Amino acid sequence: MKVKAASQKVHLPGFVLCALLALCSLADAQQGKSLARVGFLSSRSPEAEKSRLAAFQQGMRELGYVEGKTLKIEQRYAEGNFDRLPELAADLVRIHVDVIVATGAPAAQAAKKTTSTAPIVMGNAADPVGTGLVASLARPGGNVTGLSDFAEGVITKRLELLKQVAPPVSRVAVLLNPANPSNPLQLKEIRAAAPSLGVTPLALEVKSAEDIERGFSAMKKERAGALLVLGDPLLETHRVKIAKLAIDERLPAIYSHSGWMDIGLMSYGVNFDDLYRRAATYVDKILKGAKPGELPVEQPTKLELVINLKAAKQIGLTIPPNVLARADRVIK
Repeated sequence: MKVKAASQKVHLPGFVLCALLALCSLADAQQGKSLARVGFLSSRSPEAEKSRLAAFQQGMRELGYVEGKTLKIEQRYAEGNFDRLPELAADLVRIHVDVIVATGAPAAQAAKKTTSTAPIVMGNAADPVGTGLVASLARPGGNVTGLSDFAEGVITKRLELLKQVAPPVSRVAVLLNPANPSNPLQLKEIRAAAPSLGVTPLALEVKSAEDIERGFSAMKKERAGALLVLGDPLLETHRVKIAKLAIDERLPAIYSHSGWMDIGLMSYGVNFDDLYRRAATYVDKILKGAKPGELPVEQPTKLELVINLKAAKQIGLTIPPNVLARADRVIK
């Protein structure tokens, strides 16, 4: 009996040590899991995405996440160069982020082509069904879900607004980036709506900054009377140059969102900050175990019309009272 007791005393410390080590390992694992790592993949520059990132961060804070403690955001920016997106997406997958937030269709496409398993949340993407990002809005399937920045008929509405502020216009230049999967689809919609509005669209492709001035030269040569700029990260990177050229050429122009309106004449589209606050809800649900393919894609709930009367004065244009009355915001 004494020998047995002695034997028990010898093994007890080893057992306790193993138990303590196991508990420590478990605690470390739980602590590791409590830090959510979210990738933020953008086609644009950090400066261009500053507002949207801040809105996403705010949304995460409202859901109880604290950066540096329970949340780490890994940011990757392509600076307007779409060719860099696959490499940046692969880097986020390599470091095993829990979710990728993709800003815009090109970033979402790059992320989807890179991984079929890591959850991807679209902060904004025009026509995610038409571009093949999701199977349907109600049941996306796969590993992609999130928010669309494009409501049905919004492109037609932009064309209508141009015609209302400049009735004599018969030729409308359309500035687009063919590398953006949503832009050709939007151009198709413009061409379908144009005859009923009595206008002819002039499609001008911008693949690099050098194409912008060439595009405006073509507008002048073809006698375009107005300009419609499609939503695209590359075009938005050069928004100041584009909006200034439109003013210089005295072209009534409409843009995809209010981010252009420090210089631009008119915009009609979604509030992107609102979309990115809502994107945080998707990330939270996925981190808590929801499958992206089972989370319906949300469409815009509110579109806003912004009119810049300073720009109107610069090009000698009087905005009709009925259009002004419908504006959500007027810059004087």
